[in-house]
Amino acid sequence: AVDTVGSHTLANICASLKYGGVVAACGLAQGMDFPASVAPFILRGVTLAGIDSVMRPIEDRLQAWQRLAELLDFDIFEDISTDISLTDVVETAEGLLAGKVRGRVVVDINK
Repeated sequence: AVDTVGSHTLANICASLKYGGVVAACGLAQGMDFPASVAPFILRGVTLAGIDSVMRPIEDRLQAWQRLAELLDFDIFEDISTDISLTDVVETAEGLLAGKVRGRVVVDINK
């Protein structure tokens, strides 16, 4: 998983990962706290990897984006994405904070 939110959302992701799962944390939009247990880490071998998305040199960023472009099957985004309208943002955000939103949410401002 990739988490850009932090706080309760990151805790929910760690709690829901399967055995041996990995989450890359690269943002703190919801907060810097981490209200979670160590259980996912010691019982299911979950790994939490911190990603420095601010100070990472541009060469490393370009290499990472290139690698993703080579490895990812972009068709999968159709299966894990939901488009919402701007009027649905508050309701979706509440679901996100409650740990009920999975996948990628795209706000289509033309809807």
